[in-house]
Amino acid sequence: MSQIEKVLLPDIGDFSDVEIIEIHVSVGAVLDVEDPILTLESDKATMEVPSPIAGKITEIAVAVGDKISEGDFLVSVET
Repeated sequence: MSQIEKVLLPDIGDFSDVEIIEIHVSVGAVLDVEDPILTLESDKATMEVPSPIAGKITEIAVAVGDKISEGDFLVSVET
């Protein structure tokens, strides 16, 4: 039986309000663990956020240009 899980932004160090510069997934896309979900850019670094779970994307809760912090809701994944 499948279930929907929310993927939240993990601890990314001392960064908060980090801008999303690219989203690597779309609704309906199938992810494996560690596939990149999005790319963030701060004044000090650019980093990809990998998926902690495998499954199919059912919702994307963020957009390019959004500023996000640890714990923010990114995507829903059907597992």
